[in-house]
Amino acid sequence: MKKISLKAGLPYIIAVLLFFVLSLVYFSPAIEGKKLNQHDTNTYLGMSKEIRDYNKSHDDVALWTNSMFGGMPSYLVALPITKTVFAPLYRLTNLFNFRPFSFLFLYFIGFFIALLLFGVDPWLAIIGAIAFGFSSYDIIIIAAGHNSKAIAIGYMAPIIGGLYYAFRKNRWGGGLIMAIFLGLQIFASHLQITYYTLLLVLVLGVTELVMAIRRKQLVPFAKTAGVLAILALLAVGANMTRLWTTYEYGKYSIRGKSELTNDQHNRTSGLDKDYATAWSYGKAETFTLMIPNFNGGSSTGGFDTNSKTYQTLRQNNVPNSRQIIKQLPGYWGPQPFTSGPVYVGAIICFLFVLGLILVKGPLKWWLVVATVLSITLAWGKNFMPLTDFFLNHVPGYNKFRTVSMILVIADFTIPLLGFLALKKLLSGEVSKKEWLYAFKWAFGITAGFSLLFALVPGLAGNFSGPQDAQLPGWLLESLQEDRQALLRSDAFRSLIFIVLFAAVLWGTYEKKVTKRNGLVLMGVLILIDFWGVDRRYLNKDNFVTPRQAKQHFTETTADKEILRDTDPDFRVLNMTVSTFNDATTSYYFKSIGGYHGAKMRRYQELIEYHLQHEMQTLGGRLKAMKSNADMDSLFVGLNAINMMNTKYVIVNPNGGPLRNPMALGHAWLVKSYRMVDNADQEIAALNMINPADQAVIDKRFAPEVKNVQIQYDPDAQLKLTSYSPNEVDYHYKGKSKQMAVFSEIYYPKGWNVYIDGKKVPYFRTDYVLRGMVLPAGDYDIKFKFQPVSYRMGNTISMASSAILLLLLLGLGVKEFMRRKQENADL
Repeated sequence: MKKISLKAGLPYIIAVLLFFVLSLVYFSPAIEGKKLNQHDTNTYLGMSKEIRDYNKSHDDVALWTNSMFGGMPSYLVALPITKTVFAPLYRLTNLFNFRPFSFLFLYFIGFFIALLLFGVDPWLAIIGAIAFGFSSYDIIIIAAGHNSKAIAIGYMAPIIGGLYYAFRKNRWGGGLIMAIFLGLQIFASHLQITYYTLLLVLVLGVTELVMAIRRKQLVPFAKTAGVLAILALLAVGANMTRLWTTYEYGKYSIRGKSELTNDQHNRTSGLDKDYATAWSYGKAETFTLMIPNFNGGSSTGGFDTNSKTYQTLRQNNVPNSRQIIKQLPGYWGPQPFTSGPVYVGAIICFLFVLGLILVKGPLKWWLVVATVLSITLAWGKNFMPLTDFFLNHVPGYNKFRTVSMILVIADFTIPLLGFLALKKLLSGEVSKKEWLYAFKWAFGITAGFSLLFALVPGLAGNFSGPQDAQLPGWLLESLQEDRQALLRSDAFRSLIFIVLFAAVLWGTYEKKVTKRNGLVLMGVLILIDFWGVDRRYLNKDNFVTPRQAKQHFTETTADKEILRDTDPDFRVLNMTVSTFNDATTSYYFKSIGGYHGAKMRRYQELIEYHLQHEMQTLGGRLKAMKSNADMDSLFVGLNAINMMNTKYVIVNPNGGPLRNPMALGHAWLVKSYRMVDNADQEIAALNMINPADQAVIDKRFAPEVKNVQIQYDPDAQLKLTSYSPNEVDYHYKGKSKQMAVFSEIYYPKGWNVYIDGKKVPYFRTDYVLRGMVLPAGDYDIKFKFQPVSYRMGNTISMASSAILLLLLLGLGVKEFMRRKQENADL
């Protein structure tokens, strides 16, 4: 047989080793045992604690959690165990969870594979992978703890590479690569990145279709498209558990349509417009793609002691000036706040413009259209005609928030076109005339813009942002001067890198520098450029000792006192944190607040219409309280807080919590009910009743309470007997038919109720809770969470995984036999 050439395999071996070493070096504090202090990871640890604890000690998995917002499915909190071929592949491609190194390594290896599939030389592909992996956005999200997003981005490039390879080279080989990485991306469970990947796929597919029509090759196109569709369906099917449960829940979350009729101009069939577009990139802010500090970088930590702002603070005798300067916003763009800019690289922007001229045909136009679409959609509320069209008419688009995230598309397309241009140039496919023309325009545009803003930074605006309203006037002038200096400095910086890279590229093309040395120099310049910017946002200061990492959930005095309560099911209101944007309370308790981007729609409306107002009322009463004798009156009329069984309120972490004597408990019997016509009346009625005595029911549930005449029995007993995330048990004893309200969130897609083992109906009451008519008797009531989507999804996942494995095995055998025959013919 033909021997495998070590020389041929050398660039791939070096690539893997280099990517691994770069990942280790960049995250070197982790080698010393320190932990990357990621905000969202800490949030995850809080919100998922109940789920993780249950899964460790039980054979089944927690599909529901009461730790946040009164209760919600666990699907989007901590992923349930699913039976799919992608589980082991996911662990393998993520270096068996070797974090944080695995994030950067996955970026590198994913883009490297993509460039190889696009026909780029492996040595050049190594440089391209470094450029993609060190893009500032990719690093910033690691610092923030957006782990699933980072992993999904890592799989994005090989999905597109496999698709392209299927159309141009081998439909089955490319299709299987696409299917494997698509399945892995879906398994990572960041559907917003998957959605943006599919937008890229759609634009590429349309481009290929147009080319097939022009070349009269519709039959080959249809065959390839058919193979890709089948393989994509298998990748989807192998992840059906996660997709089905998420889709099912989405209709009931804030990603689904509201039943309330107010604020219709702001409503969509998904997220409200103001929420979806809150983080919209500014039009001028787009220049951060080439000049990182065009809008000042981060919302915190933009300046040092050499800044004009620091000198002004000192002159005004402001104490702790060194600490304050680290918190003042360098950023002055239109977003509420930001951790840093999307910087794809000054050099990469130069190469992108080069690609606009040198790369020909549909491939270029696909990348250009995708880039423009990405940038303009990222503008969000700053370009509402396009945003409105997508929110109202493009399926699925209004299910996602933070529209600026769509810049991940440009983050991929810009370096891809740039390195396709570099491939064409270095392979000798470009004439001298074409080269000179392209070089002149690429250098003139990118270096020219950089020089313009370096010399006249005032063209960028007035260097003030919406957040400046909170700052004293005497500080603003200095702050604006420093922001202008940030822009000028980075504009010069980008200019220098463009000039140096252009010189190396010129020398390489003109053979003044060998190709090997030229590639090394190009790679070094790109690495230095990105490394310097990335270190602004993720450096040694982002790491803490293991001991410091554990302090995030250190028990407070209030925590310790509440933890002494042996009641298995009650809720806590923590007023010392941002109640509905903080998950630390959920680490120890079932919280009426929390943090999640897909909380239940009705619960969010309960927050907006009742809970926030009641918290303000409670805060006012606490300030006005003169003695402990007033304690019993604190919670009178706080209907939403009381019906959510809020047993404790934390007002001082270092002191004892308030115990709520008005909390209605796990379940209670009501004396009457009020039937209302719609959601508007239902949520308004919560202000008009005493929930301890009366329930509010939407008329759609009239059949469940038809002919029910309540004769309230004060001697009847309804008590909680056991609690777990998936099952809540009660015992009832009463001589007559009663109506019960359970302080548990109503969610019909999985919760079933049984009386002594027989399934019976229940209904929604008090806008978010569960209600039930109880017949006379002495019996057990069992609520069980049994979502069909999870059970059937697992079955479909296993079947699709088996088929996909067989196809992979078949292709592998076929390729082995082909190579064996080729070697035999030599």
